[in-house]
Amino acid sequence: MQEELSIDSQGGPGGYGARPADPDAVLAGLDPEQRAVATALHGPVCVLAGAGTGKTRAITHRIAYGVRSGVFQPQQVLAVTFTARAAGEMRGRLRQLGADGVQARTFHAAALRQLQYFWPRAVGGEVPRLLERKVQLVAEAAGRSGLRVQRTELRDLTGEIEWAKVTQIVPDDYPVAVAKAGRDAPRDPAEIARVYATYEQTKRDRNVIDFEDVLLLTAAILEDRPEIAERVRAQYRHFTVDEYQDVSPLQQRLLDQWTGGGSGASLCVVGDASQTIYSFTGATPDYLLNFRVKHPDATVVKLIRDYRSTPQVVHLANGLLAQARGAAARHRLELVSQRPAGPEPVYTEYADEPTEAESTAHRIKELLARGVRASEIAVLFRTNGQSEVYEQALADLGLSYQLKGAERFFERPEVREAGLLLRGAARAGNDPLTADAPDLAAQVRAVLATRGFTATAPAGSGAVRERWESLAALVRLAEEFEAARLAAGEPGDLAAYVAELDARAAAQHAPAVEGVTLASLHAAKGLEWDAVFLVGLTEGTLPIIYAKTDEQLEEERRLLYVGVTRAREHLSLSWALSRSPGGRASRKPSRFLDGLRPGSAAGAGRSSGGRGGAEGGAERSAQRRAPRGPVKCRVCGRTLTEAVERKLRRCEDCPSTMDEGLYERLREWRSARAREQGVPAYVVFTDATLMAIAEDAPTSTGELSLISGVGAMKLDKYGAAVLSLCAGEDPDEEQAAEADDLSGEAVGDLAADDAEQAPQELPGEPSEGPRDLSRNSPEK
Repeated sequence: MQEELSIDSQGGPGGYGARPADPDAVLAGLDPEQRAVATALHGPVCVLAGAGTGKTRAITHRIAYGVRSGVFQPQQVLAVTFTARAAGEMRGRLRQLGADGVQARTFHAAALRQLQYFWPRAVGGEVPRLLERKVQLVAEAAGRSGLRVQRTELRDLTGEIEWAKVTQIVPDDYPVAVAKAGRDAPRDPAEIARVYATYEQTKRDRNVIDFEDVLLLTAAILEDRPEIAERVRAQYRHFTVDEYQDVSPLQQRLLDQWTGGGSGASLCVVGDASQTIYSFTGATPDYLLNFRVKHPDATVVKLIRDYRSTPQVVHLANGLLAQARGAAARHRLELVSQRPAGPEPVYTEYADEPTEAESTAHRIKELLARGVRASEIAVLFRTNGQSEVYEQALADLGLSYQLKGAERFFERPEVREAGLLLRGAARAGNDPLTADAPDLAAQVRAVLATRGFTATAPAGSGAVRERWESLAALVRLAEEFEAARLAAGEPGDLAAYVAELDARAAAQHAPAVEGVTLASLHAAKGLEWDAVFLVGLTEGTLPIIYAKTDEQLEEERRLLYVGVTRAREHLSLSWALSRSPGGRASRKPSRFLDGLRPGSAAGAGRSSGGRGGAEGGAERSAQRRAPRGPVKCRVCGRTLTEAVERKLRRCEDCPSTMDEGLYERLREWRSARAREQGVPAYVVFTDATLMAIAEDAPTSTGELSLISGVGAMKLDKYGAAVLSLCAGEDPDEEQAAEADDLSGEAVGDLAADDAEQAPQELPGEPSEGPRDLSRNSPEK
């Protein structure tokens, strides 16, 4: 087992410098709190580490100090984190600190090695084949379950199955569990449960397992076979868990088996509840927040010195969390910047999205002219669908960019080919291509020149430029590698460089490509840049429109916090009032900016679960009304995001079933009521609400109440009259007189029924006049 579970000799990428001479040298350069972490070698340790406070530095120095001082045996230490990139970086740092032999792996990689080793003893035979991508099997399971699933739905279905498995929910329990969790299932929970059950049965039939099964099976073997669990605990006596706020119930179950679950385990966890942004995958900060409950004698150290961001950026980050609520907010860390002062964050409002993107691209060009590297600039957005307009804006200015989350660097064809060429040149030793090259970078350039690489970048920003950027990144890495090796007194030859590339490829630790990064806020976690542009910060996008509960809204706030804390110096926050040029300026800046951006007040016009910006009666109505879930188009089934579309319950472009005669009668009735009451027409009902009524033609009070914009007060005052009109009858005079008897406050509440659902239809709506009813969508 010792040999089976040992780390390979490379140990991961990085680590070029000279090693510390002795244990005390490992502690050199640490601040007091980091030193407290590094010297806490016994018993449970909990490190609460804010963004940019050097948590990886603290825990790697702790492991290295434990190894170098003889308290830890390197083969008995297991450090786990969540990405191969983070594990590779940790291995590199540990190697640089002289802690060779320590295993640093992801949860899945560590569990898979144990499963492969113990499966023949615990179960017998070979381990089932690992299914690296489950989407195709989910599609097959859906078909076998009698469901027609569009390609775009497969990802959501797969995500639901993964969530169920990491939260340890079996198919039969899924519908109840998803309701209890307040989770928005992408389709009927009973259908998802059926697909989930079929998917599990199909895997068993084909003797394959997925990544969640790796954790499940490893934990089950350790639970069922005490002698195997004891062997693992004898092998690993000291555990470190990075990003502990992101562990799932399944990962915690496995961790408890590794450590024995006792309160005295040699376990060090590090995390920040304010950076919990993956709860939709099953992650929970509860284990971090309750660590002292489970381990009463734990040493707790807080890291709050922020070495990444300027005081201006840190001030904004602290202000953002100061308005947070909930358990994670109660444990928030107040960061203290250790950097010199920098520029103030910039807040910008734009008329439309293309203008926002074009202006952002021009500001990036200005930063480049001032000497900021393209690889040190990022544009971050809430959803991947927002990237296209920024890709176009950067391309129009001839600026290179890289889309985070796209094809992995080491899997690009040009990088694979370059690796083969460099490996061949290294083996040849006296290759004529590299014979006259004065240094390592020149050798790499010479080899890559055989495939068209040049010293200057090609024009444009298409595939040719992307290929050049990939090869240029390999050249820059060679320059950095050689400089670091020379500083450490070690040779930086081509063979050593190729070995470094292999180690980086294994850990997916890609070098920086010299282009502006475009990434979602989720993909940006763990990264940092000199300049960050946070774009598209509007209500309905951040927070996302389907964030309904208080906890979902707080996670959206934490997502913005993660985005803010990615910036070292330059930070820009922007939003657009409409989607396209000439569109109605109906959008509002994110509620999370209230009290932070100039001219705004904290919590201005926002209710905890409602849409922002409604005033007076609208706010009171939003507080009374239960949160609404996602609205699907009645025609094509697409989830609707625009307020008017949600009111009509169909896309603008989908065919309308509106009874135009009924619509005209409703408009005439509304005009009469508005004149009699001395109020604008929209106070009675907005155009979009009348269209929705004319499309549905409700026949009962219950059906009418389901239409967005028909609140309890409007139903009481106008319901009978509207139902009479829908039935082809005229409202009687008694109904009209009753509707006329409205106080000023009641008028405000009536307006609120529509204001909450479609804020763009408040004052400023077109007046009563001729309208073209031949179109299928309302005017905007």
